[in-house]
Amino acid sequence: MREHLLVLGVAAIFLAGCSAPSAQPTVEWAEPATTSASATPTPTPTPTPKVKPTLTPTPKPTPTTLSTGSAATDLNWGTPIAGDEFDYIGAPDPAKWSVYNSAGHAGNGIRSPQQVTVDGSKMVINGTADGTTAGISAKFGRQKYGRWEVRAAGSGDNEYHLVALLWPDSRNWPCEGEVDYAETAGDWNVMKFYHHYSCANKQTSTAIALDVSQFHNYAVDWSPQGIVGYVDGVKWFEDTDPGHQPPASMHQTLQLDWFPDDSPNGPGEMRVDWVRVYAPAGTTP
Repeated sequence: MREHLLVLGVAAIFLAGCSAPSAQPTVEWAEPATTSASATPTPTPTPTPKVKPTLTPTPKPTPTTLSTGSAATDLNWGTPIAGDEFDYIGAPDPAKWSVYNSAGHAGNGIRSPQQVTVDGSKMVINGTADGTTAGISAKFGRQKYGRWEVRAAGSGDNEYHLVALLWPDSRNWPCEGEVDYAETAGDWNVMKFYHHYSCANKQTSTAIALDVSQFHNYAVDWSPQGIVGYVDGVKWFEDTDPGHQPPASMHQTLQLDWFPDDSPNGPGEMRVDWVRVYAPAGTTP
């Protein structure tokens, strides 16, 4: 059974991925004054015509789609204590990952080990048009409090959702929570953060406009003070309510989940450069 259940968030904040161009100034032209007729008109000087100014358009900024910002680097998280650089070829390292072999999310499609490979530089999950996809669960970095960061990209049919999440080690869901710190939800141009808490599966969430087809760095910092999410080193989510805290240790999973709808079905892909786990804030690895 999938280690994730999507429920729509209660709040969403959409942040623009790039600055909109500055509005062009509007040039207004004065009409000549109208004079009333008279028997003996008084000659008036010929007005000097206005010269229309030359407008220099403001160039539209080029969006940054290939990011190098990293929360771990920018915020000095130190040396990773665990992770996977995916610098080998074949199946995901069995010492590091459990590979799903089961029905898909909510019984949609299947999760097959054949759909996930490592090509020497990244992990790739391929989802077919009929919903055959994959997911993997980390055996490393299982801890209460800590920091996680992944560099990921994805593309394809919007029915496929890229998900990087923290799942309770006990698998006691929903009571022990779920932290989807990077999830597409029907749009490869929007990334969302869903924090699930309580046995009633309540949520807090946010969203950002982003070209997910390009690699970005997604991170989460879980401490006794709360949960903070980052995209490319920039904070975009925070929940400091003590009542929303996961009660026990969690671990990383990576999933390409299939959500079939009434649209034509197509393939999808999830690509992950690396996964890195860091010690909790205030500790030395």
